[in-house]
Amino acid sequence: LRNPSLIIIASRLWSASSFPSRISHFGGRTNNITRTTTLNMSTGKDGSFQRSDSKHRHFISASETSAGTAKYPVEADRYHLHVALACPWACGTLGMIKLKGLDEVISHSIVHPTWVKTKLDDDSDAHCGWAYRSPGDEPLPNTLGHGSNVCDDALKPDTFTNATSIRDLYAIAGDFDGPYTTPVLWDKKTNTIVSNESTEILKMLNKEFNSLSKNPDLDLYPAEFQEEMQELNDKLVYPKVNNGVYRCGFAKSQTAYNQAVTELFESLEFLEERLSKQRYLAGSTITWLDFRLFMTLVRFDPVYVTYFKTNLKRIADYPNLLGYVRDIYSIPAMKEVINIDHIKAHYFTSHPHLNTFGIIPVLNGPDLNVPHGRENM
Repeated sequence: LRNPSLIIIASRLWSASSFPSRISHFGGRTNNITRTTTLNMSTGKDGSFQRSDSKHRHFISASETSAGTAKYPVEADRYHLHVALACPWACGTLGMIKLKGLDEVISHSIVHPTWVKTKLDDDSDAHCGWAYRSPGDEPLPNTLGHGSNVCDDALKPDTFTNATSIRDLYAIAGDFDGPYTTPVLWDKKTNTIVSNESTEILKMLNKEFNSLSKNPDLDLYPAEFQEEMQELNDKLVYPKVNNGVYRCGFAKSQTAYNQAVTELFESLEFLEERLSKQRYLAGSTITWLDFRLFMTLVRFDPVYVTYFKTNLKRIADYPNLLGYVRDIYSIPAMKEVINIDHIKAHYFTSHPHLNTFGIIPVLNGPDLNVPHGRENM
């Protein structure tokens, strides 16, 4: 070796990474270093990405509230949503709050997009994840000290618990194991987590708060399409597209990547054909599944094509999918929650083993403000 010291330096940098040495390990210790991870994932024996189920699954019920039996009753200004704008799951729940007109009923806060070390006073704890900062604070480097990622005006610190990170928030609720994911629907009265499962939060926001909503007639789970949309989600949209991009990006074997990327693009071709004949997935009626799919597609060209190696085609190469994305983006509530700067900053600066120096590419994807032309479909 010409310079053995470089090997030592590289080894030390890797040990400081935000990713655990054994990604399947949550909590506990590996080589005396805590390796909890914000990513809700593990790796299969074949190198495939595997997402774990959410742990906090309570429900806010209007009917139980009326009956006086609700543990978490429907109340104004009782609940708070913790959001990462970069996260498609969390961003979708904030979008639902905007769509339903619940801004004055359920408060929210927004984390910085760059993951940071969450226990600065403990060198043996290597966990890195979502943290709160205020607009105008000092820019954040990645966990290896590279980059300077601005604290912009989109940030909203948590002023109720004063948690400095999502990990701290979970600790307040008694969860010291993680994974420390967003979204988090928080009960300000009992100081605990109601739910961190985005699909269930969406359902609560769609229906249970209608008595307090400015748009109670908006129903994104219409009964006549629910069975069809749930099946489409369970068989294709979630496993092969929403989660499919992660299965590509975090695959640890060529075989696992090949399977994920093949299923992803077969699914995109199917969706391109379906959306060539109808405006939305259910026809002329927009549903929750359109917003779930949109949250992945809007991130595809600016991030996933490069970062997750989903580069067989871009969304810009699918005329119907591109028009569909522009159509949904034209909805004011959706446009309000899409922050391309946060999206790019998170993915390209939070995983040093994938992008050591935190360089953020310039591409923002196709212009989403171009007229979509799908009004008459």
